[in-house]
Amino acid sequence: MDPKVFFIPAKSDKIVKNVGIYCRVSTSDKDQLNSLAVQISAVTKAVSHVEQWKLRDTFIDISSAKSEVPRKEFERMLQECEAHNISVILTKSISRFGRDTVDTLEALRRLKAAGTRVIFEQENLDTDNTDSNLMISVIESFAQAENETRSDNIRMGLNFRAAQGTSGLYRRRLYGYDKTAEGELVLNKEQAQVVRDIFRWYNDGKSVLGIIKELEKKGTPSPTGKPKWSKRSVENILTNEKYIGTIRLTDSVTGKYEYLAKDNHPPIITEDVFRDAQEAKKHRSNVITDENGTHRKGEKYSSKEK
Repeated sequence: MDPKVFFIPAKSDKIVKNVGIYCRVSTSDKDQLNSLAVQISAVTKAVSHVEQWKLRDTFIDISSAKSEVPRKEFERMLQECEAHNISVILTKSISRFGRDTVDTLEALRRLKAAGTRVIFEQENLDTDNTDSNLMISVIESFAQAENETRSDNIRMGLNFRAAQGTSGLYRRRLYGYDKTAEGELVLNKEQAQVVRDIFRWYNDGKSVLGIIKELEKKGTPSPTGKPKWSKRSVENILTNEKYIGTIRLTDSVTGKYEYLAKDNHPPIITEDVFRDAQEAKKHRSNVITDENGTHRKGEKYSSKEK
């Protein structure tokens, strides 16, 4: 009788680990959903390249960085890891994983306590191979860089629209004008005459307070519809070159970029009238700059007629 042969399979030293992938987008807009599909595809592909990994679950949130609404899938992911159902979390980037630095570090603390490995594919960061303090520094650096990039992108967009003449700032409504249905500035005849009067009175020697008295005497409502004008309202009109049909846009952060559009809309006053008002303002200013620095004059300008 032939002896029986038993086949004993070799033991595998490859321990299969359950992997979870986490993805997040800010809104359910079409572009964001396309971004979500790209995230899922990229991370799933990364999981398939490792023989010892088995995709256990996918966690997806639609939540902006500034939203106070809890991320249900993110919390479920943390709970699954703490229950030791998942050994590895794979995510596209730090910015998709956490909504801010504090949020990210707290989540990593919980995952580390649960013995879960976290891999950020885009930054090529792995919590198994990275010192905790270094990880914190890297995350904070990426968060700062992302904020700066976002701000730069916003400014670049504004600057591009300004350079192309398509910025909405070119057609921002102001006293003396109305806006058409197409967003173009057109003269408001009554208000435009008030603007002309203000420049004429000022160039003839009246002070801002003297102009306010004239406006109240005529019963002219302020730009906000109130019966009394403020000094700021009159001063803003006297220094606003939009009234000669010119728009000047400057980067409020760097002050570096400037775009000038002449004949952007119908002028209310001439350039000569505007220039005279600026010269008068400079002449009447109670603040002067000389070799002793910036200081006030000994006497204030008076608009009283002699």
